[in-house]
Amino acid sequence: MKTDSSPFTAEEASFLVRQRVARLATADGNGTPHAIPVCFAYDGSSIYIALDEKPKDVPATRLKRVRNILENPGVALVADRYDEDWSLLAYVMVRGRAELVQPGSREHAAAIRLLRGKYHQYENMRIEDNPVIAIRPRRVVSWGALGASRDDGQLLDALRGRRSVRRYLPREVPNKLVEKVLEAGRWAPSPHGRQPWRFAMLRRGETKEKLAEAMGDRWREELEMDGQEPEVVEKRLEGSKRRLLGAPVLVLVCLYLEELDDYPDEGRQENEVTMAVQSLGAAAQNMLLEAYSLGLDGGWVCAPLFCPEVVVEALGLDEALIPHALLTLGYADGDPPKRRPRRPLEELVVYRDS
Repeated sequence: MKTDSSPFTAEEASFLVRQRVARLATADGNGTPHAIPVCFAYDGSSIYIALDEKPKDVPATRLKRVRNILENPGVALVADRYDEDWSLLAYVMVRGRAELVQPGSREHAAAIRLLRGKYHQYENMRIEDNPVIAIRPRRVVSWGALGASRDDGQLLDALRGRRSVRRYLPREVPNKLVEKVLEAGRWAPSPHGRQPWRFAMLRRGETKEKLAEAMGDRWREELEMDGQEPEVVEKRLEGSKRRLLGAPVLVLVCLYLEELDDYPDEGRQENEVTMAVQSLGAAAQNMLLEAYSLGLDGGWVCAPLFCPEVVVEALGLDEALIPHALLTLGYADGDPPKRRPRRPLEELVVYRDS
């Protein structure tokens, strides 16, 4: 066990901010203890805990933890990690004084932003109407493998396991799963947090048919312009159409540039658009990985990128949208063909400063 006279070491602070839940211990004026799990956020100097909405009609100031703090501001907060592999056990315990930060202050507004940034569930809660508990750390005690991480390989397994599917079973995808896939796209990183993309979800056969026909007409023109033989053109168009119509769900991923930052010079503006395109790819990858984690299969179709105006007209979309890709979702009809081989890592990492 280690103690440190400074509020936090870098390792302790890093461990604390990675945890999603901690235990807050308070005591009343007689020393009677009270401990509950809490969500929290740390800004580098203070720890903040929201007083969120309650199912029962109890004012925030009547909650036991709040009454205790008003009587006795000395508190402790413990954030811990348990694992069946006991070499990974660790905790950080913070002792300090707590106070209530009232709505209307700059600190309160900053704390609310911090808490909503860490917990998306707070986005739809009126936590800004209640005071926020602020803990001013005075002493920190820590123990265990603070810097360790669980090496279960789950994310890497998902990245390796996800595959591009072309044929799907005629099995309906529940709406709740589609919503989770779309939600994953919402959390992709983006330039300045602008989220410069929009999604269109297609389920109805007649809508998919209309889109496939419109894109097929444009592709036919391009294939004929390339000198493809008529029978080859028809075969490729038939396969492409079958791929779209056979997918239970299509998600059209569109670039949306209307809210990007404006620059007076062409170079920076072009870079802004490039960043937007990069973030669109991140949103699409988020959705494909979430689909895989939910037991769905998916694929990435680039056809809309070659005829964005055709897609917009076929679906009656806002002309400010620039279609870039279609994600197909469903349940694979058998194993897909063997994936293309990946280059060895040593060929891709061109520089190591170590």
